Amino acid sequence: MEQEKELYNVNQPTYDEQGVALEEQGEFLSLLPLKNVVMLPTGITPIIVARSSSILAVEFALKNNKIIFITAQKDSKIEAPTQNDVFTVGTRATILQVVRMPNGALKILAEGICRARIVTTHHSTDFMSVVCQDMPTVYTEPETELIALWRQLKELCLDYSKLNDKMPSDIVPDIQHVQDLDHATDTIALHITSFSFEERQAFLELADLKERMLTLCVFLSKELEILQTEQRIRGRIQNQVEKSQREYYLNEQMKAIQKELGRDDQSAEIAQIRTKLKTLGLTKEALEKAQKELKRLEQMPPLSSEAVVSRHYVDWIVSLPWQKTSKDAVSIAQAEKILNKNHAGLLKAKERILEFLAARKFAKSLERSATLCLVGPPGVGKTSLVRSIAKSLDREFVRISLGGIKDEAEIRGHRRTYIGALPGKIIQAMKKAKTMNPVILLDEIDKMSRDMHGDPAAALLEVLDPEQNKTFVDHFLDLDYDLSKVMFIATANTMDGIPYPLFDRMELVNLAGYTDDEKLTIAQSFLIPKELKEYELTARQFKISDDVIKHIISEYTKEAGVRQLERVIAKLMRKVIQSLLKEPKTTPPTITLELVKEWLGYATFKKTSLNTCAERIGLATGLAWTELGGDVLEIEASALPGKGNMTLTGQLGDVMQESAHAALSYIRSRAAALGLAASFHTTKDIHIHIPEGATPKDGPSAGISICTTLISALTKNPTRAKLAMTGEITLQGRVLSIGGLKEKLLAAKQHGITSVIVPQENRDDVEEILKDTNLDGVAIIFVTTMDEVLEHAFDLSPFSKAKQEPKAKSKSKNKSSKTTKSKKPRTKTKTTP
Repeated sequence: MEQEKELYNVNQPTYDEQGVALEEQGEFLSLLPLKNVVMLPTGITPIIVARSSSILAVEFALKNNKIIFITAQKDSKIEAPTQNDVFTVGTRATILQVVRMPNGALKILAEGICRARIVTTHHSTDFMSVVCQDMPTVYTEPETELIALWRQLKELCLDYSKLNDKMPSDIVPDIQHVQDLDHATDTIALHITSFSFEERQAFLELADLKERMLTLCVFLSKELEILQTEQRIRGRIQNQVEKSQREYYLNEQMKAIQKELGRDDQSAEIAQIRTKLKTLGLTKEALEKAQKELKRLEQMPPLSSEAVVSRHYVDWIVSLPWQKTSKDAVSIAQAEKILNKNHAGLLKAKERILEFLAARKFAKSLERSATLCLVGPPGVGKTSLVRSIAKSLDREFVRISLGGIKDEAEIRGHRRTYIGALPGKIIQAMKKAKTMNPVILLDEIDKMSRDMHGDPAAALLEVLDPEQNKTFVDHFLDLDYDLSKVMFIATANTMDGIPYPLFDRMELVNLAGYTDDEKLTIAQSFLIPKELKEYELTARQFKISDDVIKHIISEYTKEAGVRQLERVIAKLMRKVIQSLLKEPKTTPPTITLELVKEWLGYATFKKTSLNTCAERIGLATGLAWTELGGDVLEIEASALPGKGNMTLTGQLGDVMQESAHAALSYIRSRAAALGLAASFHTTKDIHIHIPEGATPKDGPSAGISICTTLISALTKNPTRAKLAMTGEITLQGRVLSIGGLKEKLLAAKQHGITSVIVPQENRDDVEEILKDTNLDGVAIIFVTTMDEVLEHAFDLSPFSKAKQEPKAKSKSKNKSSKTTKSKKPRTKTKTTP
């Protein structure tokens, strides 16, 4: 509800600093500064007053005959203006109406009386007041010249009102019969909406009537010329287009405006593109194609669909690097320092990378970059390692995620005939890199698939082949593009998902999982400092010992990398923060095993429990490789009277089932030496089971373990405890090499295995593993045949046992023949009568 303004008592100053009465210097008024508004005499202006100082200034004016001095601020951003922040020339005005708004602000209606100039200012604690003097109109010219100027101004104003709809209609009759030229000139200036803030303030400061009239004549002449030009443009457009084609009309209007003003944007942009094409160093083919597209673009309407496609194509050509390369900062010592700082372990990978850098430093003309493929389980740092390579080379780094890609166009791009066509990921990566020699990471290259749209792996063949990638052709560009200077590095979790032609073009670098000691080092040097920085904790607030970290690694994580370990450490830090917030004055708790159990719960990943019973008949321990690292397998077998059936349980894959059949065939071939009946396979039902039946298992490396288990079950001979084995078996009993040996040996050590049987063909791998892996307490036994495996797997060799059993049987038979008495049969005689 609108309320009338309530007056307050404001003490009016009477004297200035020199003791001179302010009333003698001029009229003493409160000052109202405005933002971006210039008030002219004769004008009635609504004003919203919100600042407290301005409200008090208005209240003071209402108390003193409603007269107030209004001027504009020089800078609208200043909230508390001083004398230097406002213009000296303003308007003495009368407040006609005041209404208080609901939010406390005032809405006033002020009418300008005359121009006035500030003589002195007075700052009170509440608002600024001034002593001002009126600026009377100056008549420097004879009346006849002023009348002539007025006629010119009136004519211009009438023409302007006809072309400008925003001009009030009632101003025309007002200026037809004018008695006061001063008042009429200010009235015309008041209704010119295109006056800028600066122009309006400059007009206000003109006291000379002639200068004001000349200023308005010049301004209205320019405005009339602009309005007449707009009218011609509208007329020209109306003759060119139909009324129903509104969109086309607007486009043509813009085009006509640009042409009339002499600024044809499309032509200027095309000229700029032509100039830029000369500096990019394009190939002859690319330059000719770009020039051809620009000629077509000039002849098309700017917003037509064809013009958009052509412009999109030219923009892609211009945005790609064609000659620009970054200078390699090849320093072997610095590169080694960066790699060691960001990654623990991974010695083989680091060694291969340093070899590449050394080759580039020695042979500076070496342009071809080898394509590396880092193969390893998740979380071992493949992606971050590639990022460190780019950093050590001081090259741009771009990552391309290939996981789930199944369309060839994702690599080679779409042809321009398709709506929304784009280049492939390779060209997009080059645009992002902005140089010809970046490091491009092809992440998860083993996760690609294929469908009816093509095979993306086949498209990568050209990208990764050093003999072909110098003329790589993207379907969208349809130009030869040089990729020979790019350093491609791929990552994969396994080699199985990589097609052989693609695999053949890459140099493999295996990244094995981290050992517990390496994980401990990573946690201390990388993970804990990183999480401390993220959670803004200090080392004193998060205390954890090496033994507790080892316990967390073994009981709460099961992985080859360190991602789970990082999440567990982050959770512990959140628990510490929670305890600090609950009890701020207490000392931060030291993380112990008991506290770990309380905060994390019971162990998430318990080790596979091994059967330690004395009678290990039909039982053998195998070793397995998983993406999470190594593990042990307890393989069980039983031989029961039956009809020769063989049952395999535990979600065994095809390869593992074939290994079981191969092991049984080997046993049948050695049945006599093992003391088994030749027909045992027809009278026994054999059941082989590998626990953790919910987990799928496959691979040939469990062959000798399955064979040992079967022999133990058939001969009732217990196997040795704390012995594990891994190796592939053949029908002739040979033991072949296997993979994942490092993870398997580490798993054996973690489970307390003291002896591991390994194929002789893996001796070189074992020697390489021992260089950087501590396997103290684990004896490694190398074998070439299954007979050697059996000699080490049993306390009593099944071959010697088989020789002892026939002797025992013969002795028992002789003893029974001596103790048995022969009885003569009674005969009946028959008599004759």
